Amino acid sequence: MRYAQGGGLTDERRAFREQLRLEAAERFRQGDENTVIAHDLRVSVRSVQRWRMAWSQDGPRALASKGPASVPLLSDELFAVLERELAKDPVAHGWPDQTWTLSRIKTLIGRRFHKSYTVQGVAALLKRHGWSCQVPTRRAIERDENVVAGWMKETWPQAEGPWRRSTPGSSSRTKPDSR
Repeated sequence: MRYAQGGGLTDERRAFREQLRLEAAERFRQGDENTVIAHDLRVSVRSVQRWRMAWSQDGPRALASKGPASVPLLSDELFAVLERELAKDPVAHGWPDQTWTLSRIKTLIGRRFHKSYTVQGVAALLKRHGWSCQVPTRRAIERDENVVAGWMKETWPQAEGPWRRSTPGSSSRTKPDSR
């Protein structure tokens, strides 16, 4: 089971799930039905069926936890090093401006730790450690408010088009007005 915050089950949750499976193994030994076990343990019948099949082949040890599904590429210690590197600005790492992007962080991880992440993996890694996307709080120095106002008044209405039709239309797919 995966969570929106990234990562998998916690150690406590993994131990709880293992305890459920071992309790189901005891119920299998007693001869209880799958649906009764599923109802009592508040799990799906399909899960109980899978557990029973594994139990019948290898006994209770087949239901023991096998640990986390994967180990993160960057440990907490290495992530602390990454945070110190991110505290330096991107210019210190050879980029021409002051913006950290996911692809730049991915490149930094590859250069610094010799680990390969995808851009989505970098986003999940940062989110898991409490980082979030940031938007600049100030406008660009080069911004010319008069040019922006003129563009909004003249160009944008043409690009966007009218909000409503000037003539009645039809929602029918067979009438020409809808095409």
